[in-house]
Amino acid sequence: MNYDKFISEHRLNPEKFREAWAFCLGNPWENPEEADALNDTEYFKEADELAQLALEGKKTATAGDFSEYIRENSPLPKVDGKYDIVLNSKGEPVCAITTTKVYIVKFNEVSAEHARKEGEGDLTLAYWRQVHEEFFRTFGTFRPDMDIVCEEFQVIS
Repeated sequence: MNYDKFISEHRLNPEKFREAWAFCLGNPWENPEEADALNDTEYFKEADELAQLALEGKKTATAGDFSEYIRENSPLPKVDGKYDIVLNSKGEPVCAITTTKVYIVKFNEVSAEHARKEGEGDLTLAYWRQVHEEFFRTFGTFRPDMDIVCEEFQVIS
């Protein structure tokens, strides 16, 4: 997909564009290995809700399974001044974000502060643990001591 129009309209530097993705879905519109996500409509609604929370500034963090980065040979997020475009469930740009902090902790050591920054549900650590455990169990990767990549970001457009 081409994001030139969004980049131009939002006066973003095209040389600092890293990638585009949707919460929970990745980018199945461009990456054939993620295309099966398009069959799971449960994640469409969640992708839209999370993108909206980010756009509103209520969601300033996200988390992922470290082992997934290894399995997919994907680079970890990094603080480098580049930006990502967050997509909705139709693959349309919602906002641009830049990473401000990245760290890895065990699932059972994720902080209440991080849970609050994720902006979901009632903002508590208990809620964060419940929904993330369910999410990771869906993929068969949940362990209380699993490594979690915690990423903080800010919306830049």
